Amino acid sequence: MAGVRTAWRIVDDGDFFCAGCGGDRCYRLLTGRRRLTVLGLPVLPRGAAEPVVECVSCRGHFPPDALGQPTTTRLAGLLRDAVYAIALAMLGAGGGEEAAARRAAVAVIRDAGYPECTEDGLLTLRAAMGRRRLPPLDHEVRAAVGALTPHLAAPGREALLLLGARVALADGPCTDAERQTLSTIAEALSLPVAATERLLGSR
Repeated sequence: MAGVRTAWRIVDDGDFFCAGCGGDRCYRLLTGRRRLTVLGLPVLPRGAAEPVVECVSCRGHFPPDALGQPTTTRLAGLLRDAVYAIALAMLGAGGGEEAAARRAAVAVIRDAGYPECTEDGLLTLRAAMGRRRLPPLDHEVRAAVGALTPHLAAPGREALLLLGARVALADGPCTDAERQTLSTIAEALSLPVAATERLLGSR
């Protein structure tokens, strides 16, 4: 006979990662007003309802902070950017003169989703960054890796550090400069010192 009904209003829309569907979906951000109803008719206002994110596919409702979770498409882009920055930083630390290191850098970048990457392209970019005097670690690694780190579990963060080590080791044992670069990458990945030493101790 009597109850409370919420009248929803759409205030925004877009794409998000739906935990109910397990993938990228369209969403609608809803705000609402609750009303006491009698026989299905609204009688008295009962105040504002908390905003919700509604999945257009499954119609599930989620708190607004669900929009803070990157879509799988966005996450893939963050990963590509992080791997690119790490490989470029490792080349810079090693001088980029050894062909083996360049080939390793190209391989990890291609595996991350940049199939068009070439040695010449990497060398051109590194040279351009040098002319502009941009420190790649601060402006590239810390920004790119920092954007991805909150969304990775520990094994994923460790795997990224090992990709950097793979480039460093391609032309022989790590130099002091390469170890320092790997340490900076580990900091950007929020890896504990013990984990970093375990991963890099024998390299």
